[in-house]
Amino acid sequence: MATMIQSGRAARRQTMRAIQPRRNPAAMLLGLAWAGALAVLWLWWDNTAVVRMDTAQWLIGGGRITGLLGGYMIALVVLQMARVPALERRVGSDRATRWHAMSGRYAISLIVAHVVLTVWGYAVQARTGFVEQSVTVVVDFPEMVKAAIGTGLFLLIGFVSAGMVRRRMSYEAWYYLHLLTYVAVYLTFWHQLATGAEFVASPTARTVWYVMYGTVGALLLWYRVLAPVRLNLWHRMEVEAVVEEAPGVVSVLITGRRLHRLGAEAGHFFRWRFLTKSLRWSANPYSLSAPPRPDLLRITVKAAGNHSTALSRLEPGTRVWAEGPYGAMTAARRSRNKVLLIAGGAGITPMRALFETLPGGPGDLTLLYRAGRTEDLALWSELREIAEVRGARLMYAVNGPDGARPEISTERLQQVLPDIDEHDVYLCGPPGLAEETYSALRAAGVPARRIHHESFEM
Repeated sequence: MATMIQSGRAARRQTMRAIQPRRNPAAMLLGLAWAGALAVLWLWWDNTAVVRMDTAQWLIGGGRITGLLGGYMIALVVLQMARVPALERRVGSDRATRWHAMSGRYAISLIVAHVVLTVWGYAVQARTGFVEQSVTVVVDFPEMVKAAIGTGLFLLIGFVSAGMVRRRMSYEAWYYLHLLTYVAVYLTFWHQLATGAEFVASPTARTVWYVMYGTVGALLLWYRVLAPVRLNLWHRMEVEAVVEEAPGVVSVLITGRRLHRLGAEAGHFFRWRFLTKSLRWSANPYSLSAPPRPDLLRITVKAAGNHSTALSRLEPGTRVWAEGPYGAMTAARRSRNKVLLIAGGAGITPMRALFETLPGGPGDLTLLYRAGRTEDLALWSELREIAEVRGARLMYAVNGPDGARPEISTERLQQVLPDIDEHDVYLCGPPGLAEETYSALRAAGVPARRIHHESFEM
């Protein structure tokens, strides 16, 4: 039996507003990151009186530069793990995750280069072998035993995060190994101040490094630990009911206290942890499938793995631990009167909430739902009712009787919406559908800045 969740007045007041799109600060944040890297290079330059031309000094100088940049990149990696709302909501959780993965690869590459260049330079200077010099550095230099262990942990984390290895691991195993990043950061931090020429010679540089790491550490502690604890102690969420919506698709109704104070909007998602014996150790991202109400939230989930499949067996009264809200695919991204929503499979969940609450008059909103079969069109009765009430267009594309897959092409989109290049487009679905549709939209003249997409792919 399906369940229709009508939004409350609070949700409508929050989303039915004038179109005033917020700027995406991604370019500005990337500029600040590059400016920080240049400032780090200046630390090396300011502390280097003479650049000598012999091989040993070139190698040691390269080791110093890569070490400084590696330490800076580690701070950025920690910042991107902190789930700061400015990143998660304004830039987008998926883009922040990509930045984190990219920064991690750069950090590990710089760390390896730092180790190799520094030890090699000392070996040339002392006229010893590389292995012998490595032992000398670890044993005789201050804080280097801890740094060596931390470096080993960074290499382990980089290995398990590589695509081929990551795909063979469970999400939970990868997640808890990934937490070793914090241990590695702590172990490697102290040798930077104890052996780095820039910090030994300059109290100002040491202060800057302490402030940088202290700031990202404080953000991490607040947004990953203290804020979620406060949220869950205050709102005390629990499962009210589990309702089947379509084959393999269920809605989980979640109650709590003053849920409108969460600041959640249609299009947002939370990372949900259900406190049962089998689910309490994993937290997965699921979007709200209806506008939030002061007393009720709803997520709709398609069985696609152990975690999502287990949700159909949740009992009423099960305690819920949530982190969020996250996501940038909200009404704030809209910049045109007309909007096309395209959903595929489980991607219908945020689209359904947006379909009800996005500002617009009759004819302004269109939703296209892609599924394998008509019986897989979850929440269809709700979507049809919303379309009738709002004067919106509702369409679906399903496979033919022979299994033929309908193509969402540029020509088809322009046939359905001749003015598609004047639309904002919200897109959510499997990676293949997203890539195909994005290309078709761009070919139809929709600017990239007006195609709003967010992916939960890990």
